[in-house]
Amino acid sequence: MTTSRSTFRATRKATTVRAAVIAAMACSLALGSGVAAHAQPTTAPAPPATVQGDDVIPPAPTEASPKAADQGIVPPSIDSAAPATSTYDPQAETKGYGPAFTNFLAGFLYSVVNPNVAPQGANDWNCKPSAAHPRPVVLLHGTWENAFNNFARMSPALKKEGYCVFALNYGDTDSSAVGQIKSLRGTDSVASSAKEIATYIDAVRAATGSAQVDIVGHSQGGLVTRQYLRFEGGANPADPTKNKVNTVVSVAGSNHGTTLVGIGTLGRTINNLGLNVLGVVGAIAGPAASDQVIDSPLVKGLAVGGDTDPGIKYTVIGTKYDEVVTPYKTTFLTAGPGATVNNVTLQDGCGIDLSDHLSISVSLRAIGIVKNALDPKGFPTKSIPCAYNSPITGG
Repeated sequence: MTTSRSTFRATRKATTVRAAVIAAMACSLALGSGVAAHAQPTTAPAPPATVQGDDVIPPAPTEASPKAADQGIVPPSIDSAAPATSTYDPQAETKGYGPAFTNFLAGFLYSVVNPNVAPQGANDWNCKPSAAHPRPVVLLHGTWENAFNNFARMSPALKKEGYCVFALNYGDTDSSAVGQIKSLRGTDSVASSAKEIATYIDAVRAATGSAQVDIVGHSQGGLVTRQYLRFEGGANPADPTKNKVNTVVSVAGSNHGTTLVGIGTLGRTINNLGLNVLGVVGAIAGPAASDQVIDSPLVKGLAVGGDTDPGIKYTVIGTKYDEVVTPYKTTFLTAGPGATVNNVTLQDGCGIDLSDHLSISVSLRAIGIVKNALDPKGFPTKSIPCAYNSPITGG
C-alpha cells in the first residue's frame, strides 16, 4: 500500500476516518540465535516516517526487509487454520500453548494456523501471586496481533521472574474483512474491547485473590488500557486506593493516536515480507484502526481530563524506529495529579537495539524495562540488558 502526500492531506482533513486500507497482512519466519550486546547490525533499520510541517511522509519500503520467498519458506495455508474461539468465558480464552519464540515473525507465522494458543507461562488459572510479586500481570496485544504472537517471548520471561501472567485475545468479534482472519485480533472498536478486558481482569482478580493487577500493553494495548481505566472501572478517581490496576507499562502504545500513514504502514510493512494471509487487496482494517487515528472521537475523548489517572504508575516505552505510531514520541504520556510517568526511549543508552513497532515486543531490552517497571527493586535499572534486536524480525 502506498499513500501519497496529497492523498494523506485529503484524508487527514476528513471529519471522521472510518477505515484504513491495507494491501495484505503477511509474515516471514526468521529463526536464529541471539546476538551479543556488542554485535553490529547487518542491515539498516527500517526508516521511520518523517514530519515536514503538517505533512507526514511515510517511509519507503526497504530491500533489506526479509521476505519469506527469499528464505525458501512456504507460507501456511489459511484454509488449514484451526477455527478461532471467541468467548466471554475468560478461562476459555486460549487453548493450549505454543512454543517460546524469540523472533516476532516466527510467532506470527505460527499463530496463523494456531490462532487460539497462549504464550508459554500465561493463563495458569491456579496461579497464586507470591509475596515478592503480589499482583498478576495482564498482557494486552496490539492491532492485528494476538496473545501468542505478541508475547511469545515476554510471557515466559515474566513467568520465570515469578509472576502470575495472563493474556487474552480481545477485540475479535467485529465483522470487518480483516477480522475474518482468525489469527488477527484487536480489530473491534477500542470501546468494545475495553469492556471485554474489564470482564477478563475481574476474572483474573477473582481467581488469584489479588485486588489489583498490573498491565503490559503493546500498541493498541496501551490505548485500550487507558480506555479501560477511564471508562470501564479500572481506575477509581474518587478513591485511588480502590483502583483495580497498580502499574501500567505501555510498549509502543498508540496513546495519542497515530497518523493514517502509520496505520497503513503496519499493513504495508507486513505485506512487503511476502506472505499474503488475506488473499485480497484493499481489505477494511476494522474499527480499531480508525479509533487509533489522531483526532478520532475516541482519542479526543481520552484527552479530556489528561493522560493519566490518579494512583497509577505508568512506564511508557517508545522506539525511534517506530513506523506505525508516528511520530514516535506521541506514545509518551504526561503525568497528571496523583500519577507518575516514566517515558523511556528504547535506544537511550543502547544504540544497537533497532526495534521497530513489531519487533519491540521481543526486544530483550524492552522486556528488561518491563521487568524494572513492575519491580524496580527486584529488577533494578542496572539489570536492564542492551542487546541487538533487528527491525521487523527481532532476535
